[in-house]
Amino acid sequence: MPFPLSIAITALNEEANLARCLKSAAGLAAEIVVVDSGSTDRTLDIAREFGARAVHQDWLGHSRQKQVALDHCTQEWVLVLDCDEELSPQLRASVTAFLEGSLAKEHDGAWCSRKVWFLGRWITHGDWYPDRKLRLVRRAKARMSGDDAHDAVEVSGATTLLAGDLHHYSFPSINRYIEKINGFADLFLQKQKAAGVRWSLTANVARPAWRFFRAYVLRRGFLDGFPGLWIAVATAFFAFVRYSRKYEDEAEVSTRP
Repeated sequence: MPFPLSIAITALNEEANLARCLKSAAGLAAEIVVVDSGSTDRTLDIAREFGARAVHQDWLGHSRQKQVALDHCTQEWVLVLDCDEELSPQLRASVTAFLEGSLAKEHDGAWCSRKVWFLGRWITHGDWYPDRKLRLVRRAKARMSGDDAHDAVEVSGATTLLAGDLHHYSFPSINRYIEKINGFADLFLQKQKAAGVRWSLTANVARPAWRFFRAYVLRRGFLDGFPGLWIAVATAFFAFVRYSRKYEDEAEVSTRP
């Protein structure tokens, strides 16, 4: 029998990922809720094939959209998943053991480590691992937080860490990573302006250098081979772009006729 568990997912044109995600959790949950923001591919058909209840909601931003999914859940526990994620066999076993045993009585949430598949290998070092996420929560104690760049689940109560990884297929290509740089840089600029932070040459140079050193040396990204080097260089460049956007914005303001 399934557990008193809801699986909460938000989706938009995810036919390439959704079946893998739902298959990894098949049979665990009494309820699957997919909040869709207007898919035009087979996303909704796939959701219904797995017995999901599909709900339409125009896009509200990452955090608020996921809160809608959480609000539509009815079971005591909720497993929050993204379409491009899947439960590893070990993590699935850990979720099962948590819900069957005493941990569910002693805690209101459980974290897991997220592991990314990139350039043909699992990334197990550097800034990308372990990417700890709170994903299994008692519904009555949980809410979504964060912003359009980084949503997060919060729970008021004790939490624990589950064994096993949440597999993440976020970047099927280098292009997909590069495509996200400008959008996140825009959000970073908005936050900096709202906080009244001025551009700093020191930050513009030091932050990217630190990101590379931390990812590649301190967090041993070099153990992931060339993909580890690429990630360290790319995240450093990403930081350089973010801070440079502040310089560009202030220069445009000061030179505007």
